Amino acid sequence: MQTITQRVLSDTVYSKGTAVLTYTIRYPYFTTTCSEAAALSINAFYSTAARKTEEYCRTVLASQASVQAEYAKKDNYPFFGYEFISAYTVTWNSGCLTSLYTDQYTYTGGAHGSTIRTSDTWDFSSGRYLTLADFYPHNPAYREGIFRILDQQVKAREKDSPSTYFDDYPALIRSTFKPESFFATPKGIVIYFQQYDIAPYSTGIPEFLIPFKKSR
Repeated sequence: MQTITQRVLSDTVYSKGTAVLTYTIRYPYFTTTCSEAAALSINAFYSTAARKTEEYCRTVLASQASVQAEYAKKDNYPFFGYEFISAYTVTWNSGCLTSLYTDQYTYTGGAHGSTIRTSDTWDFSSGRYLTLADFYPHNPAYREGIFRILDQQVKAREKDSPSTYFDDYPALIRSTFKPESFFATPKGIVIYFQQYDIAPYSTGIPEFLIPFKKSR
Protein backbone atom coordinates (compact mmCIF):
# COMPACT_ATOMS: atom_id res chain seq x y z
CA MET A 1 0.00 0.00 0.00
CA GLN A 2 1.19 3.52 -0.78
CA THR A 3 0.99 6.61 1.40
CA ILE A 4 0.98 9.75 -0.73
CA THR A 5 2.20 13.16 0.39
CA GLN A 6 1.77 16.26 -1.73
CA ARG A 7 4.78 18.40 -2.55
CA VAL A 8 4.53 21.87 -4.07
CA LEU A 9 6.68 24.25 -6.07
CA SER A 10 5.18 27.72 -6.41
CA ASP A 11 6.23 31.29 -7.01
CA THR A 12 5.35 34.58 -8.66
CA VAL A 13 7.73 35.89 -11.31
CA TYR A 14 8.14 39.66 -11.70
CA SER A 15 9.41 41.71 -14.60
CA LYS A 16 10.17 45.40 -14.03
CA GLY A 17 7.95 45.41 -10.97
CA THR A 18 5.01 43.69 -12.65
CA ALA A 19 3.83 40.22 -11.65
CA VAL A 20 3.88 38.48 -15.02
CA LEU A 21 3.51 34.83 -14.01
CA THR A 22 2.22 32.82 -11.08
CA TYR A 23 2.84 29.09 -11.04
CA THR A 24 1.92 26.22 -8.75
CA ILE A 25 3.20 22.70 -9.37
CA ARG A 26 1.84 19.94 -7.17
CA TYR A 27 3.37 16.48 -7.37
CA PRO A 28 3.21 13.28 -5.30
CA TYR A 29 5.74 11.76 -2.95
CA PHE A 30 5.28 8.08 -2.11
CA THR A 31 6.14 5.76 0.72
CA THR A 32 5.13 2.13 0.30
CA THR A 33 4.99 -1.24 1.99
CA CYS A 34 5.70 -2.92 -1.35
CA SER A 35 9.20 -1.98 -2.52
CA GLU A 36 11.30 0.87 -1.19
CA ALA A 37 13.47 0.76 -4.32
CA ALA A 38 10.39 1.16 -6.50
CA ALA A 39 9.20 4.14 -4.47
CA LEU A 40 12.64 5.74 -4.69
CA SER A 41 12.63 5.43 -8.48
CA ILE A 42 9.06 6.70 -8.89
CA ASN A 43 9.67 9.62 -6.53
CA ALA A 44 12.71 10.60 -8.59
CA PHE A 45 10.55 10.50 -11.71
CA TYR A 46 8.04 13.00 -10.30
CA SER A 47 10.62 15.21 -8.62
CA THR A 48 12.63 15.52 -11.83
CA ALA A 49 9.49 16.22 -13.86
CA ALA A 50 8.39 18.92 -11.41
CA ARG A 51 11.78 20.64 -11.53
CA LYS A 52 11.78 20.58 -15.33
CA THR A 53 8.28 22.05 -15.36
CA GLU A 54 9.37 24.78 -12.97
CA GLU A 55 12.34 25.57 -15.19
CA TYR A 56 9.97 25.86 -18.17
CA CYS A 57 7.77 28.25 -16.19
CA ARG A 58 10.66 30.45 -15.05
CA THR A 59 12.32 30.63 -18.48
CA VAL A 60 10.02 30.04 -21.45
CA LEU A 61 6.65 31.01 -19.97
CA ALA A 62 7.98 33.92 -17.89
CA SER A 63 9.83 35.29 -20.92
CA GLN A 64 6.68 35.19 -23.02
CA ALA A 65 4.71 36.87 -20.25
CA SER A 66 7.32 39.61 -19.88
CA VAL A 67 7.14 40.39 -23.59
CA GLN A 68 3.35 40.61 -23.46
CA ALA A 69 3.53 42.87 -20.41
CA GLU A 70 5.85 45.22 -22.31
CA TYR A 71 3.51 45.28 -25.31
CA ALA A 72 0.57 46.02 -23.04
CA LYS A 73 2.40 48.89 -21.36
CA LYS A 74 3.54 50.33 -24.69
CA ASP A 75 0.09 50.13 -26.28
CA ASN A 76 -1.73 51.17 -23.10
CA TYR A 77 -4.00 48.16 -22.69
CA PRO A 78 -4.54 45.88 -19.67
CA PHE A 79 -2.11 43.05 -19.04
CA PHE A 80 -3.45 39.90 -17.43
CA GLY A 81 -0.74 37.90 -15.74
CA TYR A 82 0.06 34.43 -16.99
CA GLU A 83 -0.86 31.49 -14.79
CA PHE A 84 0.33 27.89 -14.68
CA ILE A 85 -1.17 25.23 -12.41
CA SER A 86 -0.18 21.58 -12.36
CA ALA A 87 -2.25 19.35 -10.08
CA TYR A 88 -2.58 15.59 -9.77
CA THR A 89 -5.54 13.39 -8.85
CA VAL A 90 -5.12 9.86 -7.51
CA THR A 91 -7.75 7.55 -9.01
CA TRP A 92 -6.65 4.22 -7.56
CA ASN A 93 -4.34 3.38 -4.66
CA SER A 94 -4.71 -0.19 -3.48
CA GLY A 95 -2.23 -2.96 -2.79
CA CYS A 96 0.85 -2.25 -4.86
CA LEU A 97 -0.97 -0.40 -7.63
CA THR A 98 -1.38 3.37 -7.88
CA SER A 99 -2.93 5.27 -10.77
CA LEU A 100 -3.18 9.03 -11.16
CA TYR A 101 -3.54 11.79 -13.70
CA THR A 102 -2.06 15.27 -13.85
CA ASP A 103 -3.79 18.30 -15.35
CA GLN A 104 -1.59 21.20 -16.41
CA TYR A 105 -3.55 24.41 -16.86
CA THR A 106 -1.98 27.37 -18.65
CA TYR A 107 -3.48 30.83 -18.98
CA THR A 108 -1.73 33.25 -21.32
CA GLY A 109 -4.48 35.84 -21.75
CA GLY A 110 -7.59 35.64 -23.87
CA ALA A 111 -10.99 34.24 -23.05
CA HIS A 112 -9.77 31.11 -21.27
CA GLY A 113 -6.77 28.95 -20.57
CA SER A 114 -5.98 25.45 -21.79
CA THR A 115 -5.47 22.17 -19.98
CA ILE A 116 -3.28 19.23 -20.95
CA ARG A 117 -3.67 15.92 -19.14
CA THR A 118 -1.14 13.15 -18.62
CA SER A 119 -1.46 10.00 -16.53
CA ASP A 120 0.57 7.22 -14.95
CA THR A 121 -0.18 3.81 -13.50
CA TRP A 122 2.49 2.12 -11.38
CA ASP A 123 3.23 -1.30 -9.94
CA PHE A 124 5.01 -0.52 -6.69
CA SER A 125 6.17 -4.11 -6.22
CA SER A 126 8.49 -3.73 -9.21
CA GLY A 127 8.48 -0.02 -10.04
CA ARG A 128 7.12 -0.87 -13.46
CA TYR A 129 5.06 1.63 -15.44
CA LEU A 130 1.88 -0.16 -16.52
CA THR A 131 0.54 0.27 -20.04
CA LEU A 132 -2.99 -0.05 -21.32
CA ALA A 133 -2.07 -3.37 -22.92
CA ASP A 134 -1.25 -4.76 -19.46
CA PHE A 135 -4.97 -4.62 -18.66
CA TYR A 136 -5.78 -6.68 -21.79
CA PRO A 137 -3.32 -9.58 -21.48
CA HIS A 138 -5.44 -12.01 -23.50
CA ASN A 139 -6.79 -9.59 -26.10
CA PRO A 140 -4.19 -8.30 -28.58
CA ALA A 141 -6.99 -6.59 -30.56
CA TYR A 142 -8.19 -4.63 -27.52
CA ARG A 143 -8.12 -1.28 -29.32
CA GLU A 144 -10.97 -2.17 -31.65
CA GLY A 145 -13.05 -3.25 -28.68
CA ILE A 146 -12.33 0.06 -26.96
CA PHE A 147 -13.27 2.02 -30.09
CA ARG A 148 -16.65 0.27 -30.29
CA ILE A 149 -17.38 1.08 -26.64
CA LEU A 150 -16.34 4.71 -27.10
CA ASP A 151 -18.54 5.03 -30.19
CA GLN A 152 -21.52 3.73 -28.22
CA GLN A 153 -20.89 6.07 -25.28
CA VAL A 154 -20.51 9.16 -27.45
CA LYS A 155 -23.64 8.26 -29.40
CA ALA A 156 -25.59 8.02 -26.13
CA ARG A 157 -24.19 11.33 -24.89
CA GLU A 158 -25.03 13.04 -28.18
CA LYS A 159 -28.60 11.80 -27.86
CA ASP A 160 -28.92 13.42 -24.43
CA SER A 161 -26.89 16.55 -25.26
CA PRO A 162 -26.56 17.24 -29.00
CA SER A 163 -23.47 18.99 -30.39
CA THR A 164 -21.26 18.17 -27.40
CA TYR A 165 -18.98 16.17 -29.75
CA PHE A 166 -17.77 16.83 -33.28
CA ASP A 167 -19.84 15.24 -36.04
CA ASP A 168 -16.93 13.09 -37.24
CA TYR A 169 -16.19 11.72 -33.76
CA PRO A 170 -15.82 8.06 -34.91
CA ALA A 171 -12.88 9.01 -37.13
CA LEU A 172 -11.45 11.42 -34.56
CA ILE A 173 -11.60 8.82 -31.79
CA ARG A 174 -9.40 6.56 -33.90
CA SER A 175 -7.00 9.22 -35.17
CA THR A 176 -6.41 10.99 -31.83
CA PHE A 177 -6.48 7.92 -29.55
CA LYS A 178 -3.29 7.53 -27.54
CA PRO A 179 -2.79 4.31 -25.54
CA GLU A 180 -1.01 6.22 -22.76
CA SER A 181 -4.11 8.40 -22.20
CA PHE A 182 -5.79 6.29 -19.54
CA PHE A 183 -5.97 5.81 -15.80
CA ALA A 184 -7.30 3.04 -13.62
CA THR A 185 -10.11 3.26 -11.06
CA PRO A 186 -11.72 0.61 -8.84
CA LYS A 187 -14.56 0.37 -11.39
CA GLY A 188 -12.46 0.07 -14.51
CA ILE A 189 -10.23 1.83 -17.00
CA VAL A 190 -10.93 5.44 -17.96
CA ILE A 191 -9.91 6.51 -21.46
CA TYR A 192 -9.61 10.26 -21.99
CA PHE A 193 -8.94 12.66 -24.85
CA GLN A 194 -7.38 16.11 -24.84
CA GLN A 195 -9.37 19.28 -25.32
CA TYR A 196 -10.47 19.73 -28.95
CA ASP A 197 -9.51 16.15 -29.93
CA ILE A 198 -13.07 14.89 -30.38
CA ALA A 199 -15.20 17.68 -28.92
CA PRO A 200 -15.38 21.48 -28.58
CA TYR A 201 -13.74 23.32 -25.68
CA SER A 202 -17.02 23.50 -23.75
CA THR A 203 -17.05 19.70 -23.40
CA GLY A 204 -13.78 19.78 -21.49
CA ILE A 205 -11.58 16.67 -21.37
CA PRO A 206 -13.84 13.77 -22.41
CA GLU A 207 -13.61 10.69 -20.18
CA PHE A 208 -14.99 7.22 -20.86
CA LEU A 209 -15.22 4.48 -18.24
CA ILE A 210 -14.69 0.93 -19.47
CA PRO A 211 -15.66 -1.49 -16.68
CA PHE A 212 -13.16 -4.23 -15.96
CA LYS A 213 -15.62 -6.89 -17.07
CA LYS A 214 -15.38 -5.38 -20.56
CA SER A 215 -11.63 -4.94 -20.51
CA ARG A 216 -10.69 -8.57 -20.68
